[in-house]
Amino acid sequence: DQPRILLCAGATKDMGKMLGGEEEKDPDAQKKEEERQEALRQQEEERKAKHARMEAEREKVRQQIRDKYGLKKKEEKEAEEKAALEQPCEGSLTRPKKAIPAGCGDEEEEEEESILDTVLKYLPGPLQDMFKK
Repeated sequence: DQPRILLCAGATKDMGKMLGGEEEKDPDAQKKEEERQEALRQQEEERKAKHARMEAEREKVRQQIRDKYGLKKKEEKEAEEKAALEQPCEGSLTRPKKAIPAGCGDEEEEEEESILDTVLKYLPGPLQDMFKK
């Protein structure tokens, strides 16, 4: 019977509120709410600190494994690949314009004439005469 009485006592208090009765106001409600919020903030900070410590330990173990097997971090690999792509390859067709030595391709007319001369060298004699006219 004891629990039943407690439930009823709580229920009657709530029923009084539902029926339009005035709520009992706790004079320390504001203070309790601030303390509760502060406790939640503190728990969240402790949780973040704990996760940061755990992640630092994991990173230490990862680094030991990398050192042992000569592996590199993903970021380091990407940086090296990017640097390798930026360096012009010898004989590359896609090198940037500024990497072309001076005097190569500066005058278009000379370039075209030299190509034409090169082609004419490989044509048979009668065709060479035809193109030279």
